[in-house]
Amino acid sequence: MSTTTENGMGGSRKTSGEKTYKKTTSSALKGAIQLGIGYTVGNLTSKPDRDVLMQDFYVVESVFLPSEGSNLTPAHHYPDFRFKTYAPLAFRYFRELFGIKPDDYLYSICNEPLIELSNPGASGSLFYLTSDDEFIIKTVQHKEAEFLQKLLPGYYMNLNQNPRTLLPKFYGLYCIQSGGVNIRLVVMNNVLPRSVKMHYKYDLKGSTYKRRASRKEREKACPVYKDLDFQDMHEGLYFDADTYNALMKTLQRDCRVLESFKIMDYSLLLAVHVLDQSPKEGGEPGQAGGDGKRPVAQRVLYSTAMESIQGDGKAAEAHTTDDTMGGIPAKSHKEEKLLIFLGIIDILQSYRFIKKLEHSWKALVYDGDSVSVHRPGFYANRFLKFMSTSVFRKTQTIRFSPSKRARTSIPALKSFSQEILSSQKEENEEESRDRLGGARSLASLDGQVFGSYLRPDLVPATPSFYEGSSMGTISSIFVNLETQSEDRDDMASSSTFTLEDSAICLTSEQSTMDVEVDMDQDDGSVLDIYL
Repeated sequence: MSTTTENGMGGSRKTSGEKTYKKTTSSALKGAIQLGIGYTVGNLTSKPDRDVLMQDFYVVESVFLPSEGSNLTPAHHYPDFRFKTYAPLAFRYFRELFGIKPDDYLYSICNEPLIELSNPGASGSLFYLTSDDEFIIKTVQHKEAEFLQKLLPGYYMNLNQNPRTLLPKFYGLYCIQSGGVNIRLVVMNNVLPRSVKMHYKYDLKGSTYKRRASRKEREKACPVYKDLDFQDMHEGLYFDADTYNALMKTLQRDCRVLESFKIMDYSLLLAVHVLDQSPKEGGEPGQAGGDGKRPVAQRVLYSTAMESIQGDGKAAEAHTTDDTMGGIPAKSHKEEKLLIFLGIIDILQSYRFIKKLEHSWKALVYDGDSVSVHRPGFYANRFLKFMSTSVFRKTQTIRFSPSKRARTSIPALKSFSQEILSSQKEENEEESRDRLGGARSLASLDGQVFGSYLRPDLVPATPSFYEGSSMGTISSIFVNLETQSEDRDDMASSSTFTLEDSAICLTSEQSTMDVEVDMDQDDGSVLDIYL
């Protein structure tokens, strides 16, 4: 006798044979998906191309596929079902925007059996992956499908402005009606290629309340960790400056879009592949290369992590597409070489009444700022702050800058020279005061001291040095930038401080006898050093 277990709110079950979703077996669901998409996309090719109009976002096409077949539909061995397609022309435009041709879309989904992923979401949704790694098919709830329909016009505008985005790329929205139940599906881009083994996976929201993987989750072969786990296991992921700036710019733009749509509770799906740990290692069974085939690089435009951010970054140039499979090169705090795969997921949660009520209740019991459910503006800011400080970091490069070194050395040497000049003045202060009365004027020196140091047009003829001091006139002594050898005999001592980077020479001279008197006779004068 087979046993069944409930899995979340979505109604997913697992029997001893195979999984069921809303009383529909997984095999029947996969077959209905391939039959329905094959019919609706093939039928859409007969319609001429035209611009997308506003009413196209609200069109719903329906077709009935009986098991015995009809004039329009093929026979099949699954229960009778009705297949609905939402906004077929709008989604056709989205697929064309990313370079997906109708034949390639049909080949990816319908040519080979879909691969069911073994790690369903917390809501109980089922995930199917196409054999060529291009698309993920996910079951969604009624409210999520309804919200995506309302989101389509704004989503259309955002993709036109910026096809490079980490937001989910939706390629189709469908509904299967069978046995009185509705199973809604969305086709999206695949973020994690199967050919690369992901050593770490994280679901990051930027919050701390209950953001640690459960014991049951940790026991899985490939667990998905959360925010607190990331902080315990890593000290940030380091990128070169160009890649870091491009990544944060893309995240900021995407968060602004989500905030404008009043969307919250989304996550960043982050996967880390350690190149140094297993350069030749394949993927895990059921999700990454377990069938023995190595999938080729994804063909859809802007589908990889590197293509989704603005700019390729310098580090990406060192890796080929086959080596990285679209991952973003990075390093750990231990200097391990990494490949990063990421994308924003779970964006179909709007801040409606039920979410406001949930936040209000949690805020009464816990710290309101730490819970994941929050108003969209606060959620986006907290999300970006966590990503830019705790998760992603910029590699600090030390560059040689001679100009900066010169600028830092100038104040130190200038201060040192001023200290010596002031000390000399203090030593001769008393003697200078006694000699002030007998000082001679500058004009009477007849160039004995300043003949070789000053330009003639700058030497004042009148008034005298003493008279100018008594009248409050400030005298300026110009210190020449070059010391001439012929005047060294007249000098008792000479100390010169040269700043090579700025070509500045500060020269203080002590002359003998009367020259020394004239240099220091006026303690009210100002020594102006022209640089």
